Amino acid sequence: MGRSGTGASGRNGIGTAETCDDGFMTDQDESPRAPLDMLGALAKSDAELDDHSRVIEIYTMEGLLRVWWFGAPTATDVVLMCGGAMGGVLGPGRSLYFTLGRQMAAEGRAGMAVDYRKPGDLGRCLLDVCAATDLAMRNGAERFAILGHSFGGAVAIQAAGTFPGATAGVVTFATQSGGCEEAERMGDVPLLLLHGQRDSILGPENSSMVQMLVGHGEIRMFPEADHLMAEVADELETIVGPWITQRFEAHRAL
Repeated sequence: MGRSGTGASGRNGIGTAETCDDGFMTDQDESPRAPLDMLGALAKSDAELDDHSRVIEIYTMEGLLRVWWFGAPTATDVVLMCGGAMGGVLGPGRSLYFTLGRQMAAEGRAGMAVDYRKPGDLGRCLLDVCAATDLAMRNGAERFAILGHSFGGAVAIQAAGTFPGATAGVVTFATQSGGCEEAERMGDVPLLLLHGQRDSILGPENSSMVQMLVGHGEIRMFPEADHLMAEVADELETIVGPWITQRFEAHRAL
């Protein structure tokens, strides 16, 4: 870790998102492929959980990609939420990703918590997030905010560098810096880095390194917080939702 350490199925549209990292292509590929196509899906199933959320499962030869989708499938503003190297979809704090997903749904936006096929494999996890982005774009999504905790911070940074024009902002929580070496590909995408000063897994210097690699970004340190940032859960909820809303509004005005 770090330097330390569908409901939306084919019937809902056939548009194509931007291609993911060129590293996934081979010399024999004659043209770029959309991320969903690159998964080589064997089957896909989905189910409504309630009036405002659903779960999508995409079966591939390299594992099961699961996405918890909050809000309308046709939402134009979507928050992509990336877990750590061990996987998971709850996020930092006290299940921030679920709280934020419900909040986005209530505001007419959407949230997608991505459960990777192979947690800890940065290339495959990036493709999983790109595939979720592709899925959302086929249903009408126009802009994204990308969140990442720990290892997921590197996934979020790489995703923003893959489709910067559609990215309204990135928030990292206790991010690693490994995997962010080409972070400048984000361009001027707004970046907020949140880190606990008592992080016993990935020290706060990782966020400082990512800020340097990107060339900009706001760092907020929390003196009492460890890696999961449970000590500042309420603060995270207060900070992140409004910040994302502001970034969506600013991106829409461009």
